[in-house]
Amino acid sequence: MRILKTLLLALALVAGAAGFTVAAADGCYLCASGSRCDQCRYGAHDTQDARKACEARGCKVQGTTTCSGAANINYCSVEPKRPITLTCR
Repeated sequence: MRILKTLLLALALVAGAAGFTVAAADGCYLCASGSRCDQCRYGAHDTQDARKACEARGCKVQGTTTCSGAANINYCSVEPKRPITLTCR
């Protein structure tokens, strides 16, 4: 019985650690007044390319924050780069 409890505890720890790494939240840039949007969603990683892409969409980047869930926030998002998939027929 003790081995079963230890095994279940180890399994729960591994599953919890795996879930923790998957739960990375999207980040947002705060856009200064006069921007086309209030926040610009850039994904999980704050990079120079993401910052430039948000600026190209009309966001004057003022800082970083977690993305707001409020209905009155206007977003301009950076589209993630999708890998090209080739299919053979």
